[in-house]
Amino acid sequence: MSVLKPVRDCLDALLHPSARHDALTAARHRAFMAPRMLGSLAAFAAFPVYLAVRGVPGPLEVVAFAWLIAPILLCWVLSRTGHYELAYVLSSLALAGLAMTVAIATGGIESFAAVWLIAVPLEASLSASRRVVAFASALALCCAAALVAIGCCGLLPQSVAAAHGGLMAAGIISATLYAAALAFGAESLSRTGVGLLNSEEDRYRLLARNMSDVISRHGDNGEVQFISPAAELLLGTPVSRLHGHGLFDRVHVADRPAYLTALSDAAKGRQPRSVEFRVRRDATRGRSGPAGFLWVEMRCRPLEPPASAGSGSGVVAVMRDITERKLQQEALDLARAAAEQADAAKSNFLATMSHELRTPLNAIIGFSEMIAQEDVLMIDAAKRREYAQLINDSGQHLLSVVNGILDMSKMDSGTFELSPEPFAPRAAMLNCCNLLALKARENGIDLVTRAPEDLPVITGDPRAFRQILLNLVSNAIKFTERGGTVTVSAEVEGARLLLRVADTGVGIGADDLKRIGDPFFQAGKTYQRRHEGTGLGLSIVKSLVALHGGEMTVHSKLDEGTTVSIALPLAFTARPEPASNIATLNPAVRAAPHDKNRQVKKSA
Repeated sequence: MSVLKPVRDCLDALLHPSARHDALTAARHRAFMAPRMLGSLAAFAAFPVYLAVRGVPGPLEVVAFAWLIAPILLCWVLSRTGHYELAYVLSSLALAGLAMTVAIATGGIESFAAVWLIAVPLEASLSASRRVVAFASALALCCAAALVAIGCCGLLPQSVAAAHGGLMAAGIISATLYAAALAFGAESLSRTGVGLLNSEEDRYRLLARNMSDVISRHGDNGEVQFISPAAELLLGTPVSRLHGHGLFDRVHVADRPAYLTALSDAAKGRQPRSVEFRVRRDATRGRSGPAGFLWVEMRCRPLEPPASAGSGSGVVAVMRDITERKLQQEALDLARAAAEQADAAKSNFLATMSHELRTPLNAIIGFSEMIAQEDVLMIDAAKRREYAQLINDSGQHLLSVVNGILDMSKMDSGTFELSPEPFAPRAAMLNCCNLLALKARENGIDLVTRAPEDLPVITGDPRAFRQILLNLVSNAIKFTERGGTVTVSAEVEGARLLLRVADTGVGIGADDLKRIGDPFFQAGKTYQRRHEGTGLGLSIVKSLVALHGGEMTVHSKLDEGTTVSIALPLAFTARPEPASNIATLNPAVRAAPHDKNRQVKKSA
């Protein structure tokens, strides 16, 4: 290699700039110049030796040696212009011209020089151009035909074969050496091409094996003709099983039309296409993730067909795992839906609260102003008592609204405390129904209580139990038309106490039934409601039942009525509260709100 390096450097310096950036083109240019330059220089170096042995050369010998300048001129043309095919055309003309000249002077078609015509197409074959090979072949045949015609017409000069014996030997030896040079040049070009091809294959193989994306080639009908090894890591199956329609068989049935449509549009429309679909993955050793379907994105574009090929040469596609992106998108969609629902709940809450707070406040302000203007309006004592009672009722309503919101807030934050103790559920049921019996009679509703006398004593929070019953029964009375019935019943079912509150009221629609128990939610549209309320009653009931470890179910039909069933354990044990870093108020401060409430009730 150290001996050939100066020669290679010299040849590289002669390369045209257009051939220096492509290894295969540079190798072809070097293969063209090397044998011609070296052959001509070697012949010129041997010319003095030939003169010493032969003596004064004849005219034919002078022509043969003069021709040695032609290869050097061809190399100069290639180095200056970079036209590879033109250089081979000129070389074929020069070689054919020399063979014709020598053959005519030494016997025509029977001359030793006629053998050189075979080298004309052989030399042109190194050009890798079909046009150059065809031209060289036609030129060699024409020269051979011309030699035959000249010989048949008797136009050949008279010559003695012995006089040209030296030229014959030199011609045969030179033809053999030139053929050997062509063979070595062909082998060098072949080796260079194979090396470049292997290098490209290694480069693309490296990319295909180390890319996380899957590259595939598809035919006109969607079958897989090639798929990269990354598919085995992505789908957990050998690549051989994905060829043909193996990949299509793994696509989710619902996504197959979109998959085939994208491939078809890319093949026929000659434009890139993108599609997202689900594909089945197998569980394999060393592969993270369970078996099942994963989301992939496939971007496909048409392959550029060769000039000789028609349309429909196939589609190349790149697939990428987008399962994580899909999960994030679903999470964002859920978060967006939750945010929209929270915004709607906020708007509903503000609309409800504005009504629930404005109405009693207006009553308080209005009647208090009327009492303050007693001297002007001459209000008697009975009216003052009536106005005072209305103010008190409005204040109690405001207090109940605020208490409901506070209780709901405590339940949501987990700070609502239960005080379980043994109590008789029958007595609590009867007490709650008696408290609401007057309201039921005023609305023309029949309130029926079915509480067996043998109901056992249960353990729970009696205050929460009464609040559950009061909320359910008052709701049932509120939404039952005059002449309807509200039934409150209880029974023991295994280790649970089962409460039922059934009414024959307006009922709840199927769409609203799914959201029953959500804070501030009220069934029906706002403009259709005829009853006041904050939408916290059933939400508080649901939370209290859950704190007791029970269950609440609601069955309802429009215009038929509603049945709410509550299942509570007979023996409830409060869960131990975890340690908290919130400071505990001292007993005096904690008792202050209760004392204040007692003072309010006493003054009322």
